[in-house]
Amino acid sequence: MLRSLACTLMRGGTSKGLFFDARDLPAEVTTRNAVLLAAMGSPDPRQIDGMGGAHPLTSKIAVISPSPHENADVDYLFLQAAIEKAELSDSQTCGNILAGVGPWAIEHDFVAPRGALTPVRIRMLNTGALAVAHVPTPNNEVQYEGEARIDGVPGTAAAIAIDFEGIAGSSCGALLPTGSVFEEINGVAVTCIDNGMPVVVLNAADFGKTGGEAPDALEADGDLKARIEAIRLIAGQRMHLGDVTKKTVPKMCLVLPSQAGHAIATRTFIPHRVHEAIGVLGAVSVATACMIEGSVAAQISRAQGRQGACRLDVEHPSGFFTVEMDVVQGAKGIEIKRAALLRTARKLMEGRIFIHSAAWGPA
Repeated sequence: MLRSLACTLMRGGTSKGLFFDARDLPAEVTTRNAVLLAAMGSPDPRQIDGMGGAHPLTSKIAVISPSPHENADVDYLFLQAAIEKAELSDSQTCGNILAGVGPWAIEHDFVAPRGALTPVRIRMLNTGALAVAHVPTPNNEVQYEGEARIDGVPGTAAAIAIDFEGIAGSSCGALLPTGSVFEEINGVAVTCIDNGMPVVVLNAADFGKTGGEAPDALEADGDLKARIEAIRLIAGQRMHLGDVTKKTVPKMCLVLPSQAGHAIATRTFIPHRVHEAIGVLGAVSVATACMIEGSVAAQISRAQGRQGACRLDVEHPSGFFTVEMDVVQGAKGIEIKRAALLRTARKLMEGRIFIHSAAWGPA
């Protein structure tokens, strides 16, 4: 017999995923993961028997609960479902899916609307960092339609501004987890950075690439992928992430000078597929690297040497991503005063998802 759960399908930024109230899910983690993988239809390359979209960007899950934390309204756990494996990872957070958490929390009575714009304080359980999403709520209702446009998403929607707090080193323990701005791995210059998302920044030219290649062309280059994965495994250890063979972090980002006047251009491995755009917090980490003198990114970025408050446009395959930064050189090194960005979200469907009873295990 099929069993069902309340579920919302939402687009957050350039990703799409299933949103659940944590209280509706099994408390035991192994059973919970089995249920959520069944909901996605994993493992199966087409995810034909579930709601996944056969791509990492559409195989995402948000689990939301009331927060006991005095500085947060809700707790948000992000889970990344593998497609062809029965694996569910909590090793990273997701800033795109984060954009849908505020609207979902208001509509499910976790947060009361407060006039035209409602701030929702979100604790990201994967990293422990905090974010504040400013959700449009005219007439005390979530507004999804608007004039904001983000690259990678057709049409327009209501703008959701997101401020991040305390994200530097949230996964690796330090903004520069290896203690170095610049180092070599397997003869390749790298910068390892974590300002909300662990990222290894590499110069595309060191791999014989222009950085302007389409994502599918990079994915088809087996030798390139093997070289990048070998570097990733070593970088993961140096970044205090342990054995990252089965983890989705760190992300690997090829950078090059932008030909369109942006701060920098990127192609990001996430880690085994190439992103059609760039992840929210991945963009924040790359933008931060652009402002740190001596980093791989700063050496080729138009933002080299900037200090204080500024806006950086990070170019990606389907456009660019604007990050607002406030970075200063403090007594103990680079200090991140502020990181903020603009996203949009949309509720796509709400109801109940039906799952094979076997996913819950023995009765």
